Amino acid sequence: MNQPADKILHDVFGYGAFRPGQEEIVDLLTSGKNALVVMPTGAGKSLCYQIPALLSDRLTIVVSPLVALMDDQVAALRANGVAAASVHSGLSREEQIANWRSVSAGDCRLLYLSPERLMTSRMLDAVAKLDPALLVVDEAHCISKWGVSFRPEYERLSGLRERFPHAAIAAFTATADKATRADIAQKLFKTKGQIIVHGFDRPNLMLGVAPKEKWKAQLLEFLENKRDDAGIVYCLSRKYTEEVAEFLTSEGFNAIAYHAGQDSQLRRTNQNRFMSENAVIMVATIAFGMGIDKPDIRYVCHLNLPASMEAYYQEIGRAGRDGLPAQTLLLYGLADLRLRRQFIEQDSEDQAHKLREHKRLDALLAYCDAPACRRTALLAYFDEEAGPCGNCDNCLNPPRMIDGTHEAQMLLAAIRDTGQMFGGAHIIDVLRGASTEKILARRHDKLGTYGAGAAHPKPYWQAVIRQAVAGTYLAINIEKYGALQITARGRAVASGEEGFALREIDLTKPAKAAKTAKKPKGEQQPVAEGDQDLLAALKTLRLEFARTRNVPAFVVFHDATLLEMARERPATLEQMATINGVGPAKLENFGEAFLKAIAAQS
Repeated sequence: MNQPADKILHDVFGYGAFRPGQEEIVDLLTSGKNALVVMPTGAGKSLCYQIPALLSDRLTIVVSPLVALMDDQVAALRANGVAAASVHSGLSREEQIANWRSVSAGDCRLLYLSPERLMTSRMLDAVAKLDPALLVVDEAHCISKWGVSFRPEYERLSGLRERFPHAAIAAFTATADKATRADIAQKLFKTKGQIIVHGFDRPNLMLGVAPKEKWKAQLLEFLENKRDDAGIVYCLSRKYTEEVAEFLTSEGFNAIAYHAGQDSQLRRTNQNRFMSENAVIMVATIAFGMGIDKPDIRYVCHLNLPASMEAYYQEIGRAGRDGLPAQTLLLYGLADLRLRRQFIEQDSEDQAHKLREHKRLDALLAYCDAPACRRTALLAYFDEEAGPCGNCDNCLNPPRMIDGTHEAQMLLAAIRDTGQMFGGAHIIDVLRGASTEKILARRHDKLGTYGAGAAHPKPYWQAVIRQAVAGTYLAINIEKYGALQITARGRAVASGEEGFALREIDLTKPAKAAKTAKKPKGEQQPVAEGDQDLLAALKTLRLEFARTRNVPAFVVFHDATLLEMARERPATLEQMATINGVGPAKLENFGEAFLKAIAAQS
């Protein structure tokens, strides 16, 4: 095939023009060069390797981490008339044999494999005989120990360069800081290739963070105007996931729990419901999400602290992939922080690794208590500069900063007087003059700081401790069961050499969920009010096709395509063909039905 890339983009996938950055990557891979590509979620990474695959007369192998992700990608390609296949344990033996025969005969240009299946001696020998032109590693951060979601089996992919010297290697990810990028490039192609970073900014995501106080009330407030939207609520434990899902169901939401402790068939069923039905809330641990290609997720809420800035960025990146406005909320508390510190200590014997992960968590804490624009802080972590965004809680409702030096000195004195051996709960009891068994047994009621902070309630002191930890005035010593310990910066405050700026703590009302921006951000605008009924009808029709074919709804049409249909109201197949995302195969399979739905609403 010698068709130019833009012709395939239009004739196969139904798009009139490349998105920013796509064409450069397509040209690079088509010319046989190696590349590591970092692009924001929703920027169209898949087309960057699918089009070079269709421009080549040799096979392209795509290494993907999840069976569900492979199935969705293959279904989406087939819906566009592209012959693609996968070979994995979720298929019957007959299906696997048929798919392999199709690939071997040259009838199929794209083959999806898991790293475990590809890196067996038998599969490597079989693939080598087919002389692939391009090897694609999706979710490439999994190959690096520096990256979030590291998977040891991915590391074996570092042997691909020697095994397939005549194939180009392309790696794609949305989440990789500088150290992770360097490690991936070294492992996959010994740095003999280009690293292309197309930015981390997702301007359509509204960023919000709040201290976790009454999570049920805070979650309901956040979901107040989202009953018709799909979203994800992330929880740290399997038990908490079930509890939150039950609570939301009792409040009338269509909520589903998802975690690694569930039977694999149940997880698959729940994922299919989320992908196909409207207005579903997936309440999940981080076991859910990698490679989820649902473009109309309108919000992501974290009820616990994520593992790191990278994990947070990756998880919120699942919202708003259609470019339309989406909202995020992170609720965090001291108990979450202690658990995260424990996980790091238990995760590895490697002290350097532990230190690195603690520092990553410190960066996330600093983001949580940032008094200025959150997007500026988030992008700075990934070495990008940005001014105030106007689309985060701090930009929309700037926090009031006050002098908290006196309160901080009280807190630090109580920690010092008790020997820096206790966690926040005991220190607060001392400050508030409680008569607990622990205080009386240790004679802490005789200390000068006993009762010194009685004028402030417990939640106030919890907030002060959180801010002091986030600002590195205090450290949590996991080896001493979460004891609060004073850092050099904290000692400077205690001695009066440095002040302590405190975000004003207002306990008269619960922490508010982030408010939406006044103006929607994103590449595309929602339909006009008069087109809402048509959009709903198009979504219903799409869901019927998806259920009949047993595929996710986006495989039929993305939300962005339905939005354009609702706005433009095409009346003929020729007009329908001009809608972005309607290629020849989809026009033939779905065009008439969607035209009838549009005519019925006109």
